Parts: sequence; structure tokens; C-alpha cells
Amino acid sequence: MTGSITERDALRYTPAGIALVNFRIAHESSQSEAGAARQVNAELACLAVEEQAKLVVAAPLGTTVKVSGFLAAKGRSGRQLVLHVGRIEFE
Repeated sequence: MTGSITERDALRYTPAGIALVNFRIAHESSQSEAGAARQVNAELACLAVEEQAKLVVAAPLGTTVKVSGFLAAKGRSGRQLVLHVGRIEFE
């Protein structure tokens, strides 16, 4: 998923000393669906840990990034999804 960083929390640490940061990206693209062009606008909650977290914190808001990882529920019984970033590239 490619998008620009729109929000970012402060870097924090788990009790085990693992760095993490919550942030959001805004994605805009044109996709083909059933032979027709469709405009896609979405905002995605993300979580980065360790080195990726430090990279996100250092990047200015508005920076375009390409992120990949896995989706997981925000909490144990939550219905909201968060992308746990395994890889981040700056464009």
C-alpha cells in the first residue's frame, strides 16, 4: 500500500523495550473494477516497530511511503484493523 503519512504518535516503548509507533497513511489511486475505472481513497491505521518505527518518526508528515505487512485486529476483541508494518520504503 502506498500513501502519505497523515498522523503519527510519539515513539514509545513496550515494557520489554521494543520501540513502536502508531501512524496513519492516506492512499489515493485509480483501480480497474469490472472493466471500469474506480477512484480509491482510503486511510489506513498502521503500527511500526523497532527500526521501521524509528524511520517513521524521523519522516515529516506528508511523506509518501510504501508499506507492507499484515493486518490484525486493533485489540483482542476489536473489529478495527491495523496494518503491522514489516517493510517501509520512502518514495
